[in-house]
Amino acid sequence: MAARATLHCLTGCAIGEVLGMVIGTALGWGNMATMVLAIVLAFFFGYTLTLRSIRRAGVDFRTALRVALAADTLSIAVMELIDNGVIALWPGAMDATLADALFWGALVLSLGIAFVVTTPVNKWMIGRGKGHAVVHQYHH
Repeated sequence: MAARATLHCLTGCAIGEVLGMVIGTALGWGNMATMVLAIVLAFFFGYTLTLRSIRRAGVDFRTALRVALAADTLSIAVMELIDNGVIALWPGAMDATLADALFWGALVLSLGIAFVVTTPVNKWMIGRGKGHAVVHQYHH
């Protein structure tokens, strides 16, 4: 269950990261502004994926939003910290463009490392009845 929860988190984070990088690059923004946009979008898409599945179970929007925030905040935060930390520390990755293999290689590796680090966090939360353990009560 922890690996599935982390994969769910990774999906939202990856969508947000890539979209943020594409938008920031297309607008000619600097590294910091682009990274902030990517992080904001990673949280947005991570929450949206969870929110969508809870709403499909018939839960009202306000309750679903509270559940999504409680279930995903720590997971997404850890994922983003590790993902962006790897990219920031990788020589040349921050200056790579979308057309560079270095950009995509660093992104794939950083998300992979983030998955490995975040899975035990989700396992710990689920073991305490928190995180995606709460979300699963709404799945049929």
